[in-house]
Amino acid sequence: MFALSSGVPPAAIGVVRVSGPRAGAALRTLAGRLPMPRRASLAELKDADGAPLDRALLLWFPGPATATGEDLAELHLHGGRAVVAAVEAALGAIAGLRRAEAGEFTRRAFLNGRIDLAEAEGLADLLAAETESQRVQALGLASGHVSRAVAAWQDRLLALMAGAEAELNFADEEDVEVYEGAAERVAAGMGALAVELGEWLARPAAEVIAEGLSVVIAGPPNAGKSTLINALVQRELAIVSPVAGTTRDVIETPLALDGIAMRFSDTAGLRGEGADAIEAIGIERAQAAVEAADILLWLGPPNAAPAHPRTILIAAQADRWRGDAAHEAEAARCDLILSAATGEGMDKLHHYIVEMARTLLPREGEAALRARQRAALAEAQGWLTVEAGSREASDLILLAERLRLAAAALDRITGRAGVEDMLDALFGRFCIGK
Repeated sequence: MFALSSGVPPAAIGVVRVSGPRAGAALRTLAGRLPMPRRASLAELKDADGAPLDRALLLWFPGPATATGEDLAELHLHGGRAVVAAVEAALGAIAGLRRAEAGEFTRRAFLNGRIDLAEAEGLADLLAAETESQRVQALGLASGHVSRAVAAWQDRLLALMAGAEAELNFADEEDVEVYEGAAERVAAGMGALAVELGEWLARPAAEVIAEGLSVVIAGPPNAGKSTLINALVQRELAIVSPVAGTTRDVIETPLALDGIAMRFSDTAGLRGEGADAIEAIGIERAQAAVEAADILLWLGPPNAAPAHPRTILIAAQADRWRGDAAHEAEAARCDLILSAATGEGMDKLHHYIVEMARTLLPREGEAALRARQRAALAEAQGWLTVEAGSREASDLILLAERLRLAAAALDRITGRAGVEDMLDALFGRFCIGK
């Protein structure tokens, strides 16, 4: 298969990759020779009729130590549309070559054991990353941070499984080392591993980084919500009017603050009376947005703020009420005083939001899990959790089955390991069958 792996032409350079058993033949057909492995070589490319195509750099990577695990060739062309199209047409005319399907290079890398599922997901996130936090998180996944943790857990599980199987099936073998209280030791090992998995499950989800934190602006009508979101995004996103109930739906826009992806939402003014049927629907949606928010910016009386674990109380429209004793007293109970119209307090609000957002993101060096990975890890933790002193905690057969199910759940995260690994651990560590 072959595909253009660089950006859409025109560009300074166009990189066309060829992967599979016919990659070497493709180079010989276009360049007349196979260059030395892993060394750039300049060559004249010609089509089947001998017509010149381009003067390009060739790179040849014999498998299996390549990105896809197969023979791999790269053609570094001049990046004009006509050049790339002509070379792709010449490749397509070679017997046994075809255009790659979407994601097929990465799929072959997975199938050939060059990357696992978690790394493939990280690579997809890295390609889609738009903010610094997304880049850092995706790079951790793509470079195997999660995979290495899973491999360590699988090693511990394999040791526990091997110990349980040895006790159950080979206790009478002279070269198998068995101990009293084997079930208790296995259960204790399972409990310790379950605690560690729980610590990973307590981390923020990767979707928070990829999709952006939800920051909802809420408050009563005419509190300055639309003016604030316009000031944050620096454009006229929402209609600003002195008429109560102007905003009738949730207006959402993406925004990155200090490299952190966020989704800011302006909502309908929250009030209990005087709303028509359409505005009432908007208020219901606003209340739902508040409940789902990661961070709530409340523009209203502090004592009327919804119960939310991460709320920033804002005394908005300060340019209108300065000098009013009642407003001044209410503002003193807020986290900050702000005027989106004059810019007062905007820098402080920016700081508040970013600092609160950082508490929702993984700490530096930590990797977060995607929903699929979290589900598999939670299942594994469930199988490893056994009530101390229960009948199950002293039954090696039941414990061995739980270990097998936990291992299968972990295997779904990376797509690696399995029964053969347990057998290797069993026969290798206990010297059975020598």
